Amino acid sequence: MRRAVKRRGGAVVEGNVSQDKEILDRVRTWPQEDRDELAEVAREIEARRTGIYELTPDEERAVREGLAELEHGEWSSEETMRAFWVRCGVL
Repeated sequence: MRRAVKRRGGAVVEGNVSQDKEILDRVRTWPQEDRDELAEVAREIEARRTGIYELTPDEERAVREGLAELEHGEWSSEETMRAFWVRCGVL
């Protein structure tokens, strides 16, 4: 197995090239749902590393819809939001 050393943002990153390639090759055989989940986790890791989160098309659509609702004066009541956060386990 070959080890690669790369410089990323001034940091030296070592990786096991063979192992990385092997797992990525196996990923191609996974069901689409699992590949989508992996892509989501990879986006979160990338955001943590770079400080930049790129919205998915669905997330961007949801943000635009929410902003349009606000522009039209469509607000959720305090009670509705509280019930939502309680259902989510935040409150």
